[in-house]
Amino acid sequence: MAVARRRIDIQEGRAALEAWQTAVGPSGGSGPAVGATPPSRSTIATAVRYSLEEVTARAPGNSVEVRVPPFGVTQCVEGPRHTRGTPPNVIETDGATWLELVTGRISWADAVAAGRVAASGLRADLSALLPL
Repeated sequence: MAVARRRIDIQEGRAALEAWQTAVGPSGGSGPAVGATPPSRSTIATAVRYSLEEVTARAPGNSVEVRVPPFGVTQCVEGPRHTRGTPPNVIETDGATWLELVTGRISWADAVAAGRVAASGLRADLSALLPL
């Protein structure tokens, strides 16, 4: 199986993820510190795209499509290859929720139960891969 080419430099991606974590405040805290600057759109975009690439690197395949609009999409997890139309296993969430999942601020089960992640299909469960 071919390995997907990374578009986000690993160091740049890690730095964006760290900058996002700093901007939103400590995990389990009450949010960002008073007067803290919210993360920029470019920081969020880079962190999301890097983490999508990281998920694909850790679980290569084409059976699950992960969508984080408007920042990115990837296919991952070994299994039947999808080639046309809507994939049978789709996960969709917003950028903030995705980054919370990636960093362990929220569990997969809690995000799905709260309706913050839409997951359809038998393989649409990334709980074994998250947090990164």
